[in-house]
Amino acid sequence: MAKILVVDDEKLIVKGIRFSLLQEQWEVDTAYDGEEALKMARENEYDTVLLDIMLPKMSGLEVCQQIREFSNMPIIMLTAKSEDMDKIMGLEYGADDYITKPFNILEVKARMKAIMRRNHKKNPETLPKGMVISGDLRLDTENERVFIRNREINVTAREFDVLHLLVTNPNKVYSREKLLQMIWGSDYPGDARTVDVHIRRLREKIEENPSVPKYVQTKWGVGYFYKNDETV
Repeated sequence: MAKILVVDDEKLIVKGIRFSLLQEQWEVDTAYDGEEALKMARENEYDTVLLDIMLPKMSGLEVCQQIREFSNMPIIMLTAKSEDMDKIMGLEYGADDYITKPFNILEVKARMKAIMRRNHKKNPETLPKGMVISGDLRLDTENERVFIRNREINVTAREFDVLHLLVTNPNKVYSREKLLQMIWGSDYPGDARTVDVHIRRLREKIEENPSVPKYVQTKWGVGYFYKNDETV
């Protein structure tokens, strides 16, 4: 269930948005000024914040800027102004999207769903106590254990470090030299072939078909990356 924060000083607008979002079976919190919105954002992790620019006590731009100091939760700015400069300002302060009033609530919900889909694909779900989940792959970072569909896979410490780095940075390609530096350290006397060996062994353990890998992919001539199409 998505958790949404709606912030606007016009109570009728908040009421209308909240009613529509509840139809999606989403949990909805509301705030009517900037200070209240910032306090709620500090105390909760929201899947999306709908944030009006013109607010009492603290502007929406200030709220957005301060949220970005401690969280990457998606923010959509709402404003009655349509000038390009306001849009640019909102995005420069860290907003993910921008919608001008008056708006169609169906468009708002479509924009929210698109942002949440992108955000979920970009970041594997991180759970308490050092658990990282991406699709059917689960990493226990405290105990350096790997599970696929709840079946534990025995990996070495180095293999775990490589997999953890790739999973937590999905779709980012790392060269063999970069992996060697980040995992083994700049003083390690071996060469980039060390990385190839560990990737091969890791694939033999976690892939159903190591020749056609599902998780750890090769970008020929560049390096390796973790393919993340279905993180939930």
